Amino acid sequence: QVDLVESGGGVVQPRGSLRLTCAASGLRFTTYNMGWFRQTSEKEREFVGHISWSGAINYSGNVQGRFVLSRDTNMNTVYLEMNNLKPWDTGVYYCAARSSVKTSRYDVPADYDYWGRGTQVTVSA
Repeated sequence: QVDLVESGGGVVQPRGSLRLTCAASGLRFTTYNMGWFRQTSEKEREFVGHISWSGAINYSGNVQGRFVLSRDTNMNTVYLEMNNLKPWDTGVYYCAARSSVKTSRYDVPADYDYWGRGTQVTVSA
């Protein structure tokens, strides 16, 4: 059984930082590309970033230069370091896994095979 568990969310002031963690189990981690998405009650699920099995990284324009993705293959874990947070970064952040054999766009939620339950991030003064 595949399980993705996010952690590290919380409440932070604008310009603050948080580090999210996604721990994966039940899958062959090195054959999956990993994505982060976020969602609020007013918006559809929004792409944040993607890291491939080989370490290639893509970010959405909204977070480029502020967020940093990394993965630890030995620990089956993906990290999302979020810096200079803005109020509009508020939302539930989801980790997702997509088989590396897929060649379609990495920013499409429907193309991911597994999802975590999410962790809430609130940026507020």
